[in-house]
Amino acid sequence: MRNFLLFLFFVALGNLGLHAAELTSPDGSVKVSVTVSDRIYYSIYRDNVPMIEKASLRFEVEGKLSARQMKISSSKISQLSRTFNPVVPMKFSTIKDQCNMLLIQLDNGYSIEFRAYNEGAAYRIVTHFKSRKNEKVKVVNEAANLNLADNYLLHVQPAKDFTSNYETNYIHLDTQKWRASNQLATLPALIDTKKGYKVLFGETDVRDYPCLFLKGNGSEVNFSFSKVALEDKQEGDRFMRITKEADYIALTDAKRTYPWRYFIVSKDDKELLESTLPIKLAPASEIKNTGWIKPGKVSWEWWNAASPYGEDVNFVSGYNLETYKYYIDFASKNAIPYIIMDEGWAESVHDPYTPNKKVDLPELIRYGKEKKVDIILWLTWLTVEQNMDLFKRFSEWGIKGVKIDFMDRNDQWMVNYYERVAREAAKYQILVDFHGSFSPKGLEQKYPNVISYEGVRGMEQMEGCVPDNSIYLPFMRNVAGPMDFTPGAMINMQPEVFGGKRPNAASVGTRAYQLALFVLFESGVQMLCDNPTLYYKNQECTDFITQVPVTWDETKALIAVAGEVAVVAKRKGNKWFIGGITNSQSRSFNLDMDFLLKDKSYEMTSFADGINANRQGMDYRKSKLKVNSNSTIPIKLSRNGGFAAVIEVSN
Repeated sequence: MRNFLLFLFFVALGNLGLHAAELTSPDGSVKVSVTVSDRIYYSIYRDNVPMIEKASLRFEVEGKLSARQMKISSSKISQLSRTFNPVVPMKFSTIKDQCNMLLIQLDNGYSIEFRAYNEGAAYRIVTHFKSRKNEKVKVVNEAANLNLADNYLLHVQPAKDFTSNYETNYIHLDTQKWRASNQLATLPALIDTKKGYKVLFGETDVRDYPCLFLKGNGSEVNFSFSKVALEDKQEGDRFMRITKEADYIALTDAKRTYPWRYFIVSKDDKELLESTLPIKLAPASEIKNTGWIKPGKVSWEWWNAASPYGEDVNFVSGYNLETYKYYIDFASKNAIPYIIMDEGWAESVHDPYTPNKKVDLPELIRYGKEKKVDIILWLTWLTVEQNMDLFKRFSEWGIKGVKIDFMDRNDQWMVNYYERVAREAAKYQILVDFHGSFSPKGLEQKYPNVISYEGVRGMEQMEGCVPDNSIYLPFMRNVAGPMDFTPGAMINMQPEVFGGKRPNAASVGTRAYQLALFVLFESGVQMLCDNPTLYYKNQECTDFITQVPVTWDETKALIAVAGEVAVVAKRKGNKWFIGGITNSQSRSFNLDMDFLLKDKSYEMTSFADGINANRQGMDYRKSKLKVNSNSTIPIKLSRNGGFAAVIEVSN
């Protein structure tokens, strides 16, 4: 009955020369209001409070009627209710997807679909132009803006241009300053309404289309896109700079759906940490047999310059056979399923078929199989593009994954490159970790062998990776999808005394902070960045790290204030893990254990900041405590500190 009344409301307004509709979420908390005139205008509300107000959208395709010339030919309301299981579950192993949907079909070959979820809203453009078989159309522009309802506070990652690798620090400025800045920014972007609500804006199901950037233009927050590359020029061994652009942003199919633009609307910041909206909107897996996709931890040599040392290292360490065998031994002893061989494993960066003679890759593959440790190889994207048959060769060798680096572009061609790589790698059961990349945009669901992306200011930035910035990642970047941050530093310093440098690389923040990241941050391939020698010297920390899963059955946000503190509990089977971090301010609070089963007793093993962690970042305390669902645990976090724990059922 509700749908019929909504349809009558829509038609009645159409008879008055207006075209409008409303869509609400299943629980009624989120509302989308749509008006069609010279453009498509939409507003998004939570609890009847405006979040986005009369944002406009116009989609321009060459040779087709402009989306300015719009009349509605039909509309349809429907519901979606399903349950599914992600192949690589980052937050929940079972996700319930429930929303109300509105499809508005215009008379000029365009449609727009809106969805209203309890956690937010989304829309996408659909085109169904009459065309000859395989006809392509030129998308001239997607002229759209976010008409923010008030002077909000924006948290965004700036980009100097469209060659962004999504590795800059977040900036924080109000709407007025942003509009005047003429600054590009990547997605996702977090909007603080200053009314108790936050909105995370992002995109997914991006295919055969450029990535979306935001840009201030003096009066609005506009959408901006890299144009189609007509010519490019190689610079060095890993970059192709666009030297000539078209006057359109995509050349694509006449009939297709375009990317989802989503708005996660939170009343409590905990909702951001638990949101699965990007996964719900992403395409389903095209890989039918996914049993070979095995996420896991990786021992990584680059960050520590392949420099193990000590009494058990009776060889010259470096990028050679003996050192990599040492990494394999370390991984085997600690049940780590992979090692990565970064730049230097091959004789030349241009040639992926000739290993460095000092490495003896065939022997390492054999030795790894013996020790139940597989190998992931680093490559530049350009080498992959010029040798797309390498996946077949690597599979024959016994390689399980690739880390592909330095794409640093976001145009339509490069978006298509990601998918070509994912598809070709999947044919030969090869995992893919993208570095020098944009943030996840749905491909990791379509091809779940894509188990992580960098696209983050991570630990490789050394002193440039600070908790004041990283505290935003669980609320923003990691909501979009898996994030290869590369945690696990065993040399930990407060920022004013930082002195780390490879091979003695170090992190800003405390030891407990580093342990917490393995629970809090999500990646299908979670690297242990530091030296095996240091992990042996800190075995109780290593034992905690290596038992933390990389996939999860359930996620429960415990304490969450974006930019200040994030504490989550995550369950895998019957074990719970807790990870919490803060920014440069010390904090104390109580953690309720009410997420535990009421009829069970548990033992919690925890790692907390030590009494001197404010000065000496490596100071921590390990403790054991009996807990149950009625327990309340006092926690104190140092500045740039953390807390990590595992909770197991008592015998």
